[in-house]
Amino acid sequence: MRTCDRNQSTPVIFILVGFSDYPEFQILLFLVFLATYVISVMGNLGMIEIIIMNPKLHTPMYFFLKHLSFVDLCYSTVVTPKLLENLVAEDRAMCISTCITQFFFFANCVLTETFMLAMMAYDRFVAICNPLLYSVIMSPKHCALLMTAAYIWGLFLSLLFTYSLLILSFSGTNIINNFICDYSGILSAACSDKHFSELILFIVANFNMLSTLMVIISSYVFIFVTVMKMHSVRARHKAFSTCASHVTVVGVFYGTVLFLYCIPNTKSSWFTKQVGSVLYAVVIPMLNPLIYSLRNNEVKETIRKLMDKK
Repeated sequence: MRTCDRNQSTPVIFILVGFSDYPEFQILLFLVFLATYVISVMGNLGMIEIIIMNPKLHTPMYFFLKHLSFVDLCYSTVVTPKLLENLVAEDRAMCISTCITQFFFFANCVLTETFMLAMMAYDRFVAICNPLLYSVIMSPKHCALLMTAAYIWGLFLSLLFTYSLLILSFSGTNIINNFICDYSGILSAACSDKHFSELILFIVANFNMLSTLMVIISSYVFIFVTVMKMHSVRARHKAFSTCASHVTVVGVFYGTVLFLYCIPNTKSSWFTKQVGSVLYAVVIPMLNPLIYSLRNNEVKETIRKLMDKK
């Protein structure tokens, strides 16, 4: 364990290594991530605008999608601008308060999104398995309560994670082998007892992952059984098509998260973790609106109408 510096006048600094080992690719990476961020912002803002403007999309499914786009917009804005700055700046240092603040907002967005994806699966379950009760179960009031619960869930857990970092002691200059202030990177730099923080990470992260995955998987198991009982092929196709976009988003999101969890914590795995983090924190917020707009006929129809008006 590192020994904490008793000299309180020494500032605690975090240096985000990011992609600094590849100086010849800095400009190329900057252009790629800038394009990704622009597409992400335009895609998510466009999705929100389309849903607000089209009365036909004022349904529970699109209500959740609107908020998912908002969280993705916040998600990418928390991470990508700092990544772009570090690709062109020589000084990659951050004070501890800035680093932990970035982590707080990043964790808030991620945890809120996991809850939202679970709610969207439940929405599809009710729509397909209990269509007669759908308008009652997924009433505007209930949808608003579920959405409020999602934001509170993300806020509470991110505050818990942040508190578990704030009680630790740090000293001097610390290196984080990533382009974001992630939990494991900050935790590894601590020079005090990490047992409580590691316990919080293990319990809360696994509980969040397993509980939301259970809701998603159980919802789609019931959906699959219900759809397979349908006699009409057209009805089956319509039911599956309403779930296709959400299943794709869930597969990409949780697949990337599980991929990062499965990487062994070794020095040789840092590059693989960075690639996974890029997918997780930069690419996914861009992909979600693209997936929903490409695979959803109602959204595509609205886009065509807007393009025709212009």
